[in-house]
Amino acid sequence: MHPSIHAAKRPQDTAIIYAPTDETVSYLELEKRSNQGAQLFRQLGLKTGDSIAIWMKNSACYLEICWAAHRSGLYFTPVSTHLTAEEAAYITNDCDAKVLIASSDIGEQLQQLITKASSLLPKQPKLFIVGDTLEGSFNWYDATCNLSCERISDEAAGSNMVYSSGTTGKPKGVRLPLSGQPADAELPFVPMQRAQYNLDEQSIYLSPAPLYHAAPLVFSMTCLSIGSTVVIMDKFEPEAFLQAVEQYKISHVQMVPTMFVRLLKLPEADRLKYDTSSLTYAIHAAAPCPVPIKYQMIDWWGEILYEYYGGSEGNGSTFINSQEWLAKPGSVGKAYWGTLHICDDDGNELPANEQGLVYFEGGFDFKYNNDDGKTADARNPKHPSWSTLGDVGYMDDDGYLFLTDRKTFMIISGGVNIYPQEAENLLITHPKVADAAVIGIPNEDFGEEVKAVIQPVDMATAGPELEQELISFCRDQLAAIKCPRSVDFDPALPRGENGKLFKKQVRARYWPEK
Repeated sequence: MHPSIHAAKRPQDTAIIYAPTDETVSYLELEKRSNQGAQLFRQLGLKTGDSIAIWMKNSACYLEICWAAHRSGLYFTPVSTHLTAEEAAYITNDCDAKVLIASSDIGEQLQQLITKASSLLPKQPKLFIVGDTLEGSFNWYDATCNLSCERISDEAAGSNMVYSSGTTGKPKGVRLPLSGQPADAELPFVPMQRAQYNLDEQSIYLSPAPLYHAAPLVFSMTCLSIGSTVVIMDKFEPEAFLQAVEQYKISHVQMVPTMFVRLLKLPEADRLKYDTSSLTYAIHAAAPCPVPIKYQMIDWWGEILYEYYGGSEGNGSTFINSQEWLAKPGSVGKAYWGTLHICDDDGNELPANEQGLVYFEGGFDFKYNNDDGKTADARNPKHPSWSTLGDVGYMDDDGYLFLTDRKTFMIISGGVNIYPQEAENLLITHPKVADAAVIGIPNEDFGEEVKAVIQPVDMATAGPELEQELISFCRDQLAAIKCPRSVDFDPALPRGENGKLFKKQVRARYWPEK
């Protein structure tokens, strides 16, 4: 269960395909290049427990670098390519990276980082570039291509250290203790993902999202550990995704609900002209999936949708297949790893069907890097071994979890708690809506009132008529207090490629700075 084993047994089998260029990397090539990267890390003086940061767009080389770091016993932190130079520098500094590896196609942000390196990167990490080398940096390929392809003598298992998107404050890094295992020991999620998704050496997994997000990165590395082929897109585009499924005969894919929405909004003729019959597992997570959207996806692809709920903290997870979901629509499943608890704000456990903070017991003992306060805030005040991701929900009588929203997004209007996810999930199903955010805005009488910010399919339709149509659409199906009292329109809502809506940015437009 490690690429080195597959390199020895099946050296010419394909490990990675980068779909935009059809570049392929065999298991033997992956083994050699990751060994060369590990040799470089040791030459630079990096030892087990040290950190590197990776600021790169999707490429085959991305996973080669991750495996080089993993077998060197390093923490490797992926950095979003949408960040500014200052934001990328914050993460690089916070994770104490000794090396920063960036891709030249990041462009202006990278140039700004290099120009301001003395002030932005006071710890002076060594900077390597994949692609065209910039002044003040070293070329990754030049630095590694002539090094030994043999394994380093002191291999040890490393770990990723992923940072949150920072939607409710500064990004926080999730730091797990290193396992102390050999570099080729089984990755933590291999047994679970083999059991859940029947992954094996014949599986072909498509990653349509950026590898700097936790789920695509971890799943891709798990697949390579198992011996599957990993196909990487540069970014998600609906037709390009369907074309990749057909071309590479994809068996497994991991997606987010916004991808489902974009697929379903394609003209039917375009959507159905591609052969998706090879798909046997369509896995989704990261954000709640509107019930009507999931019904439509199951109607299209069949009962191959598998959903989980969890976070990069690794504190626990749930799991539900299509058959279970059809019996419990809207659920994210039962606890699969760890034990679920629903608690009130004081940490008291609540009975079935009562809404509260979702806690897990029994998962990884994570901490937020350099932030003991946030680590403590994630723990249950009465049961410190229980931890939460900040989501609100309830369990039914059968132990199935239903998520309501994130606590930080709750709207309090006239003393009533309103969770906007319900209205968002409804609005996204309207044929004239491409994306939706529901937030609380100031109200002199009630404290807050509900507003929808809508990205229409056609911006030309935005205006008072569509506003009233959408308000009426909500009021026909939801209690009036949950519905927007007003609607604004935006040509593009800020949403990450992992499907998460940057609601803090939307909300900030309506609240005065404190």
